[in-house]
Amino acid sequence: MDSIRMRLSQPSPSSSSPSSSSSSVCHVQSGGGAEADEGGGTLTVEVKLVQSESQEVGRNSGITALVLRQPQRYWKVLYLCLAGLLLLLSAFLLAYALFGSSCPCSTRGEMVAVAKANPSSPVEMHMGDLRDMLKRYLQDDDIENTVRRVSRASHPSGSPEGTLLAADILHRFRQLRMDHTWTDSHYATLQFPSRTQKNSVWVVDSEGEVLEEIPLENPAAYCAYSAKGTATGGVVYANYGRQEDFDWLRSAEVSVVGSVVVMRVGGGISYAEKVWHAQRAGGGGALIYPDPADIPQDPRRLGLNSHTAISEHVHLGSGDPFTPGFPSFNHTQFPPTQSSGLPLIPAQPISANVASKLLSQLSGPACPRGWQGRLAYVSCVLGPSFTSHPGRRLRMEVHNHMAPVLINNIFASLEGRLEPDQYIIMGAQRDAWGPGAVKAGVGTAVLLELARTFTSMVQNGFFPRRSLLFVSWDAGEFGHVGATEWLEGYLSMLHLKAVAYFSLDQCIMGDDILSAYTSPLLVDLIEGAIKQVEHPKHVGQNIHSQAEKEGGSWRIIKPLYLNSGAYSFTAFAGVPAMELRFTEERAYPFVNTPLDSPSRLQEVLGGRLGGVGRSLGQLVGLMVLRLAHDHILPLRITSYSHTALQFSAQLNKHSTELQARGLSPQWVFSARGDYSRAAERLQTTIINSDLQDETMTRIHNTRIMRVEYYFLSQYVSTVETPFRHVLHGRGEHTLSALTEHLALLTSDPERFDEARFRRQLALFTWTLQGAANALSGDVWNIDHAF
Repeated sequence: MDSIRMRLSQPSPSSSSPSSSSSSVCHVQSGGGAEADEGGGTLTVEVKLVQSESQEVGRNSGITALVLRQPQRYWKVLYLCLAGLLLLLSAFLLAYALFGSSCPCSTRGEMVAVAKANPSSPVEMHMGDLRDMLKRYLQDDDIENTVRRVSRASHPSGSPEGTLLAADILHRFRQLRMDHTWTDSHYATLQFPSRTQKNSVWVVDSEGEVLEEIPLENPAAYCAYSAKGTATGGVVYANYGRQEDFDWLRSAEVSVVGSVVVMRVGGGISYAEKVWHAQRAGGGGALIYPDPADIPQDPRRLGLNSHTAISEHVHLGSGDPFTPGFPSFNHTQFPPTQSSGLPLIPAQPISANVASKLLSQLSGPACPRGWQGRLAYVSCVLGPSFTSHPGRRLRMEVHNHMAPVLINNIFASLEGRLEPDQYIIMGAQRDAWGPGAVKAGVGTAVLLELARTFTSMVQNGFFPRRSLLFVSWDAGEFGHVGATEWLEGYLSMLHLKAVAYFSLDQCIMGDDILSAYTSPLLVDLIEGAIKQVEHPKHVGQNIHSQAEKEGGSWRIIKPLYLNSGAYSFTAFAGVPAMELRFTEERAYPFVNTPLDSPSRLQEVLGGRLGGVGRSLGQLVGLMVLRLAHDHILPLRITSYSHTALQFSAQLNKHSTELQARGLSPQWVFSARGDYSRAAERLQTTIINSDLQDETMTRIHNTRIMRVEYYFLSQYVSTVETPFRHVLHGRGEHTLSALTEHLALLTSDPERFDEARFRRQLALFTWTLQGAANALSGDVWNIDHAF
């Protein structure tokens, strides 16, 4: 303990006059203790003897001041001072003996700050505790109520019902008192049925005179972004409208040129892809119907009515097709342009009844095996002629009109405490052409429940490292316009900030089979989550164990598809994305129809909508927790090494044919090897690094976040080819296009275009090599053997 000093100050002679105030000061200083001053670590006790009652105690006094009214008794005061000092020392020594070992002090007696549980210095919770907290707070009570609230009536974008729903969701976000809530607005060009002219189908004679009008039983059903106009010609049945279906028609010498092509819903492709294939084959128009073989159509068993048509957009892309590649904040100022994915032929959905009436009148070659549906009174033939009168043709007219519509995306966020500029995003489509219980209701309900759950967790001690964004998207029915416009508006920054996206669109269509349409980078997350969530239908079994019983959990993992709400995030913006969905073996038939109501969905689920929604919410919530909590982002960066290896094996099988044409696959092999080594080196570096080093952790996470972005081809235009991802995108630059072209070496060598193949191979290889170089980090770490 430092020295103890006492100083007694007498009043100066000049202060002895009766009119003046006199004082004495006693200073006691001691090293250490809680009252030590910052300069020398000494404790000061100052006693002022004030002669006048009006004398103010000095502001430089110590921890106390005793005001005495007997200024002449100095020795008595001195004794009192000493007694006080002894009492103070006794108390100090007693306190030191009792609490000295736990005192947050340094050996030099300097105070050490004690961390408090506040956002600037959070106390990190264990992952197990967070999982328990999530499951405890996530409830199913409000999920069913929200679905009913959202799905009371049709609420398409731009409608009064849609505007009211957007305001309601914004209000509910604000009620949660999250860190931020806001609206992101765009003016998008959407297409709607004409109010004055209905879309129509007629049978006409060789002169074009109308012989019969075929009533379209659902005048409100339409294909958004169909070409406007008329198509007249024969009728050709093209099964699902896949590329292989049109290839078969060509091989059977059934001409599609100028004909109206009839295709059925399904086959693993969207309406947009069906119409695109028909257009490329020379078709003049497209009609799309639900076949009972694919879509249940027995109303007594929760099936679709045979007079119901299913609507869907036909833009081969996403976002506003009149502002491709850039956001429609104010599209009137941009020069006229449009997406290359807009169809040039009219398209219209029809019911099974209308399809049966048309196809039952056709003549021509018989359908191949597997093309036969279950339409009543139809023996499957391909057309294009009518049986009774070969000169008859079909005429279809589409009168849809374009309109600029203000769309509003609703955002809310919980800000991360350590890396707030890194976002984990959850979103759901809000609009629907019908009631939209599945199309919009379930996703919105789970989104709001996740927002409420995570807000409650934050209020009760959870401090996410990274920010959580909850988004209600507008204009999803038109090709995820709201989401894509937002991506286009912030594309230059998202690859640096967006960690992952989880789409909740159509997440509940049953309660039995789980599907995860995902980027390979997120596979580890879903594989871990399904082991921790109980199956909504099989009590006592987690989803993983039930899937293993039914053929393997690997069946859950599926590739992203064009009409998915997650597709644009990965294929356009280079953000890892996933869309989860519970379905039944028997397809849910009511999506995009006026029959997609909460009551029918509840009937399909046996009244368990809330429970299934809770299971789905837990799956997403657990994956989000990992991304928000872990120091190092748990993304599988080596997954694309396997994809590149598979392609290398295919190239190797055709090495003889390639070498005969002067083509060598060695360049691809080298790029694949560089990427694999770079990914493995980064993983090894992460394993051996100090996770408490926030600077190094930040560097590692930045490299991990950009992996998906590295696979966006830099050699194609965003306007002409928006889906630039070489593995998930669409276009000549993609691995799928390259693989299809490679297959022609054996299946149809005459169609193999060597110059085109060289360009495709170069585009893919350059992108793969660029990803390898970027993943290596600094330029001096790049494998210069290439």
